[in-house]
Amino acid sequence: MNFAERRKQVFEKMERQSALILFSGIESHVSADEYAPFEADRNFFYLTGLRRDHMILLMKKTLKEEQVILFIEEADPTQERWYGRKVTVDEAKEISGIDNVMFLDSFEGAVDRMMAREDIDSLYFDCYRYQFEDMPDYNMIKAKEFAEKYPGHAVKNISQVIAELRMQKDGDEVALVREAIGITDKALQYVMKHLEPGMAEYQAQADFEYMIRYNGAEGTAFPTIAGSGANGTMLHYDTNLDICEDGSLLLMDLGAKYRGYCADITRTYPVNGTYTERQRQVYDIVLAANREVAKTAKPGMTLKELNEIAKKVLAAGGMKLGLIEKEDEIDTYYMHGVSHHLGIDVHDVTAACNEKLQPGAIITDEPGLYIDEWEIGIRIEDDLLITENGCECLSEAIIRDPDEIEAFMKDR
Repeated sequence: MNFAERRKQVFEKMERQSALILFSGIESHVSADEYAPFEADRNFFYLTGLRRDHMILLMKKTLKEEQVILFIEEADPTQERWYGRKVTVDEAKEISGIDNVMFLDSFEGAVDRMMAREDIDSLYFDCYRYQFEDMPDYNMIKAKEFAEKYPGHAVKNISQVIAELRMQKDGDEVALVREAIGITDKALQYVMKHLEPGMAEYQAQADFEYMIRYNGAEGTAFPTIAGSGANGTMLHYDTNLDICEDGSLLLMDLGAKYRGYCADITRTYPVNGTYTERQRQVYDIVLAANREVAKTAKPGMTLKELNEIAKKVLAAGGMKLGLIEKEDEIDTYYMHGVSHHLGIDVHDVTAACNEKLQPGAIITDEPGLYIDEWEIGIRIEDDLLITENGCECLSEAIIRDPDEIEAFMKDR
């Protein structure tokens, strides 16, 4: 990947006499000597290709030059024996494309010299915040520290600048998402071959997660949803403890993560291998909406417009089925949007200034119907790449036609 080009694009958005300081983050302490699995700051990863803890990216833009410095931990043989190898200077240079790599113990001195001698007016940090209640992450904490240490300097947020870039994927990113989707496809085939009445939801989950790891994924893109029967009507159900009963459906919303990039796929399978007449009727409505979105999505459209297209198809089917009497009643059975951006994050970052779809965007296509009184929850989700003239369904190979699903599940 061309991380240097990404950094160049960020430089173009930065003011003169400014610097960007971006931390990869540190491990989160849980209890005693236990730590949560580490995830590097996504924007640090986007600009460097590195996903290890205790790293810092410094990008400074002065009247004289644009300079990039990467700070990493110096290897300690004793620590490495306990916790594994650190990234070496040569490896960091090769991955990131940054020639100037220094050790962390020189970071404070470099910042002191920069602030004292180079007339830096503004400091950029990754100050992304999803919601008011969230605890501040490591970059937010560091931004506050710098604001207190250098009160005469403006502290600004770089996250929206990078979000705008991340909304359009380059060829390397698309290839990684394709790979994540391909691994997800293999795992779903494994699930279908083994799904049967009496299985626990967590066993279907285990089948999926075993196969994605077996085929090279680093793990799941998000907690696997495996909701059978009435559980399939709950959008983010992930306890996965109930038994898959004969005659019920199993809704699985899941995805593999591959080298930092995510797949996000949903399929709804008949537990015994055959849809009932009522299940098939509902399934066909959802499938029609899924296919209409895939046929319609193109540059210049908004996700809101795509959602309205999905709602019209779902409403027409619901009225024909007798589920609703008026089009606007479909909100009772379909209560989420049809799409979100996909990439390094499952619900990838977006920028309001970039609302209309552009070539290179990867979005989901996930209509559904959730009918409590029938204990039927059906969602069909694919991943679409917006192209110059329309879109490509990256997950087209993952079977969704009900006849094909039934045939596949019988032939096992």
